[in-house]
Amino acid sequence: MSERTIHLMGTVIKLWIDHPQAEKMLDTAEEHLRDFEQRFSANAADSELMVVNHQAGIAPVKVDAELFELIKIGKKQSLVSDSSLNIAIGPLIQEWRVGFVDAKYPSPEKIQEKLTMIDPTAIQLDELNQTVFLSRPGMLLDLGALAKGYFADKIIADFKASGAKAAFIDLGGNVLTYGPAPQRADGHWRIGIQNPFLPRGNYVAVVKTRDESVVTSGIYERKFEWQGQSYHHIFDSKTGYPIQTDLASLTIVSKESLTGEIWTTRLFAKSAQEVLAELNQRKGIDGIIITTDQRLAYSEGLKGRIEI
Repeated sequence: MSERTIHLMGTVIKLWIDHPQAEKMLDTAEEHLRDFEQRFSANAADSELMVVNHQAGIAPVKVDAELFELIKIGKKQSLVSDSSLNIAIGPLIQEWRVGFVDAKYPSPEKIQEKLTMIDPTAIQLDELNQTVFLSRPGMLLDLGALAKGYFADKIIADFKASGAKAAFIDLGGNVLTYGPAPQRADGHWRIGIQNPFLPRGNYVAVVKTRDESVVTSGIYERKFEWQGQSYHHIFDSKTGYPIQTDLASLTIVSKESLTGEIWTTRLFAKSAQEVLAELNQRKGIDGIIITTDQRLAYSEGLKGRIEI
């Protein structure tokens, strides 16, 4: 067994695997992650995704099968009626730049202009030719709300296929586990849930998991201060401003990491009460909610699996 820490995608990635050729497996995984970042990045001018963005309003672009698959999933999720997920949100993200050194508060005119460019129905996909066309000039896709989950699932699938006994991947707060946890009699991994009001590494709870993903999204991750107000990086496609919410963070526990990514973003505009009600109705996803007034709640499926 072996582990590795990589600085990539603007975060710290941790990989661990129990395999006879652990180092070789980690080398391959690292190579894959670097390749994914290069192709899917909305911040690298020469990425495959940015070729699609640069051709907005001009021409369809033939893309790799994996990128096509993720854009297709992203478009479908962006068209769900009450979802906060929108992969066409790029123009707003690039206008605000929250989390970057050049973050700014845009003028209302700028925001109105950008709102006309973030329509996911204008993403045209040609399954036969594997092309993506953004039909409006100025459109920009941003897969940041989905990509890490997609990458984590792919890496764990590779580990499984190679015969790994157990594996763990942490893509900067996006955790996926496979097989039994080492040195644990019950075989369950213990995943810490970040306290959104304290520096990284301070946990408010621990959840027991095995063969599951734990994804957390929160307004504490990237912030920007302007005239005494704090603005986070999760945007409302209707207003062009950061979502108004009583959620400080939302954690989703699910089988696949991509599912966790989808639901943390999909539900973020709802109130804590609404999120809890929805989680209790849905099979296959559970969650932990921390509100801006520092209350914590979790769905019924996590009873007996969470330590506060």
